[in-house]
Amino acid sequence: MDTQKGNDHGEVKEVGNRKVSMSEVGLRFLAFSLTLVAAVLVGVDKQTKIVAIPVVSTLPPLNVPVTAKYHYFSAFVYFVVVNAVACAYALISLVLTLASKKGGSKGGLALMITTLDLVMLALLSSASGATGGVGLIGIRGNSHVQWKKVCNVFEKFCHQMLAGLILSVLGSAIFLLLLVISARKLQKKHY
Repeated sequence: MDTQKGNDHGEVKEVGNRKVSMSEVGLRFLAFSLTLVAAVLVGVDKQTKIVAIPVVSTLPPLNVPVTAKYHYFSAFVYFVVVNAVACAYALISLVLTLASKKGGSKGGLALMITTLDLVMLALLSSASGATGGVGLIGIRGNSHVQWKKVCNVFEKFCHQMLAGLILSVLGSAIFLLLLVISARKLQKKHY
């Protein structure tokens, strides 16, 4: 009977380890999906509006088509590039994680993946911060330097940008969770 309990305990432990690795695989797939959708949402973001521009106060305003595109803002270009890089890395790390589970644990590979997870977290956080800063100016403007708000004109553009930003922040959170999982594995290994 005691042998059976030992086996049950061993099987539960195996299931526990498998659960952690499956959660890591699921988180990597989620990071891939979130950063892919964020990059695509912002990368295709474009809106054209007819804007009335007054030239002289005695004449009627000129109606001019004005287009907002992501690549008009360097912060948004950086955002798309970083999310595309994070997406590609998440896919590669997913494949490497699955391959290392089949071939046994490889310490060097795990350290490299953990380090790159940290780099992705830093890149995504900086891209989200830059995009959020430019987006805030688009929403509120800045009266001190006479920058006008534009999100009241380009509502669809701003809403799509916000959706991409939220997805990217969620992707950052996933990479943070992956770092926590790596830290817990390291703690269990040494204590």
